[in-house]
Amino acid sequence: MARPIYKTMTPIATYIQSVKLPVMPEVAHALMRTLNDPNADIVMVSKVISKDPALTAALLRMANSAIFGLSRSVNTLDGAVSVVGMSQIRARALSICIANAFVLPAGLSRIEFWRDSMVCAGYAQWLASTAGLDPQQAWLTGMMLRLGEIAIAQKRPQAIEEIERQPRDPGERWLREVANCGFDEGQITAEIARRWDFPEAITVALDYASQPMVATPFSKLAGVVHLGGLLADQSPSAKDAWKVLPANVLKALSIDIAAIKTDLPQPESFSDTSMLLG
Repeated sequence: MARPIYKTMTPIATYIQSVKLPVMPEVAHALMRTLNDPNADIVMVSKVISKDPALTAALLRMANSAIFGLSRSVNTLDGAVSVVGMSQIRARALSICIANAFVLPAGLSRIEFWRDSMVCAGYAQWLASTAGLDPQQAWLTGMMLRLGEIAIAQKRPQAIEEIERQPRDPGERWLREVANCGFDEGQITAEIARRWDFPEAITVALDYASQPMVATPFSKLAGVVHLGGLLADQSPSAKDAWKVLPANVLKALSIDIAAIKTDLPQPESFSDTSMLLG
């Protein structure tokens, strides 16, 4: 169950009232509308994306990167959609729009920030299939999770040094954010997502991403994004990364830890900064 919507402004809405959110391009708004449209199809999504040549070029770079491992290169948007799939192309297109729209303040490295976001998204997507969820919805939600930290950096730039201070255990950033501003990044991102009219499943998952077991009823999407965030917080060279995953969340998702130990992908398999070019 999502946190209640009050007639008066919620504390989080008040908190970000002075934050300058980016003006999203029309193509992004059009893609967001298709998320709530059960009749959205390949033709509709392709038509929206094709209106933005720079976005189309970025998607083609991404589709031809090692991340997708295609057996042949694709040279057109239609080709990318047919090979990669509409849902995945739409999720990637939205992520590119978001990454290009947000300007990261001092204290946050653009490459590292979006690299970590893609790793979180990749792990969430990988876990979603096992949990019986839409993998692309999980990828998009995981990719958006840290947007709230940008809002914190705008409002309290002095807090970022403390929030990002090393060493930092997986999940500790969320605790530091709450200590510094009263909310974690996922809660703030959820409010942003509501303003942009993202589906409720995504806003609820973001709201509870740092504490998925608190949600009633349990949100599986929040659960896989939580696990993805913990894995993304690990050092790329960390051994036995699965040990940071809480047993109660894995149990709630009916995910077998034995399979995680055996098959856990490396973080670099999810990271592709070609989306940041151009």
